[in-house]
Amino acid sequence: MLLSTMEMVPGKRITKVVGLVKGNTIRARHLGHDFMAGLKNLVGGEIDDYTKMIAESREQALDRMIAQARANGANAVVGMRFATCEMMDHAAEILAYGTAVVLEDE
Repeated sequence: MLLSTMEMVPGKRITKVVGLVKGNTIRARHLGHDFMAGLKNLVGGEIDDYTKMIAESREQALDRMIAQARANGANAVVGMRFATCEMMDHAAEILAYGTAVVLEDE
C-alpha cells in the first residue's frame, strides 16, 4: 500500500477514487508514567514512555486506515494526514485519514 501526503504521485496516475478512509485510536496516559514524566520535567529531556506511546498510536491508526483502504479495493492513499485531539483529561485521539485510490503506472 502506497501512502502519500501529496495529492498526486509522480509516475503514477489515479484510475479510480475509492473515497475517504480513516483509522483512529484513543489512548490514555498511565498514572505511573505521568509521575515519571513529572520528574523528567524537572530535569528536562525526552519523555521516552510518551514518545513510545504516541509512535505506537500513530502506527495503529495507520494500520486501521490501510485496512479500510484495502477492504475497499484501493492500492494507495493520497493526501494522507494525521490529526489529534484531547478527548478528556489524560486521553487523546490520533486520526489518520486520506483519500483511497487505485494507482497505475503512467
